[in-house]
Amino acid sequence: MAEWYWTRWPSREGLEYDAESRPRRILTALGRVVVLLSVCWGTFSGSGYAGWTVAAVVAGLGVAVALAAGYLHASWKQRAVHAYPLAAGVFAAAWLANWGHAYLLADVLWYGLAVTSVIRLPPGPALLTAGASLGSYAAVSWASPLSITATVGGLLLLGYLLRLDIEARGTARRLLDRERAARAAEAESAALAERARIAREIHDVLAHSLSAQLVHLEAARLMLDSGTDRERIRERVVAARRMAQDGLAETRQALSALRGEFTPVGEYLAELTGWERAAFGVVGTPRPLAAEAGLAVRRTAQEALTNVRKHAPGARCTVELRYLADEVELEVRDQRAGRAEAPGDLAASGGGYGLLGMRERAELLGGTLLAGPHEGGWRVLLRVPA
Repeated sequence: MAEWYWTRWPSREGLEYDAESRPRRILTALGRVVVLLSVCWGTFSGSGYAGWTVAAVVAGLGVAVALAAGYLHASWKQRAVHAYPLAAGVFAAAWLANWGHAYLLADVLWYGLAVTSVIRLPPGPALLTAGASLGSYAAVSWASPLSITATVGGLLLLGYLLRLDIEARGTARRLLDRERAARAAEAESAALAERARIAREIHDVLAHSLSAQLVHLEAARLMLDSGTDRERIRERVVAARRMAQDGLAETRQALSALRGEFTPVGEYLAELTGWERAAFGVVGTPRPLAAEAGLAVRRTAQEALTNVRKHAPGARCTVELRYLADEVELEVRDQRAGRAEAPGDLAASGGGYGLLGMRERAELLGGTLLAGPHEGGWRVLLRVPA
């Protein structure tokens, strides 16, 4: 763990170009320009360079700037194979500048190398580079020991604080990326859940519609086999056609319901029971229901009434909607006078998955569905949170 820490590069995310604000990038660029101009001015003003020495100093200054720029780029890219040799080149250029009496250039190179190494290099190489640079400055400086100590300490502290700032920006950047990834995952999960819900609604609509059509078509077939009057057979076919149209309309309604645009459940059940000639009652104070809860009540009522028509033709049917404290109940019962009759001839039609689908829908919402014999008839009881 110790070796890993001393050879670990600082946060790469904190060094990214877009990790800094635009004002900060502008100030950084201006600061580098000011430093370069100050070095040039300090090197040539009052230095007494003449002839070929001016060309030599200009060439040396260009080489030093090139080495420093290469080192900054390599350390930003965190390429050790380039960064360490370039750091050594900058260190050597500072000594050559000092030997050539370009003291300001030498000091700036040592200062910059020390600070940037603390900021950008792993802790081990950073301490070695900063120590060599600042030690060289202290060795050749004419300032007092107190001034040298203050300068060295200030530069090290500056580099350390800037390194902490980079680490903080990197941490913030990683957290932001994780948050974005989490939001994208949540959005994808929500989209998949919405697709599954739409698929379930369309499936239930088609299952109900096709089951009702099959009832009428099977009745028409039985009437043909028994030689029933043609007009009665035609009524069954027309009814099957109407069921197909109703299925398309219900599909559109289901899509609207998923967007919260459907009519209140009570009004829908009143209309549905009117078509099916069933008694309808409401207990409690009506209130708006969530989209999925309302759809569960609607689909359960449709399936239950279709089953009554299939398995208990002619039976008296009652539908009751109860608004309780934190849930809603739907009870559909069929009652027969006297002894229960055998199921109609159409009971064998359909897929037989209606109760299973209703129960799965209720369980997905955290509710329950009970279906079974009750007082000589059949009862379906749905209870869902609302």
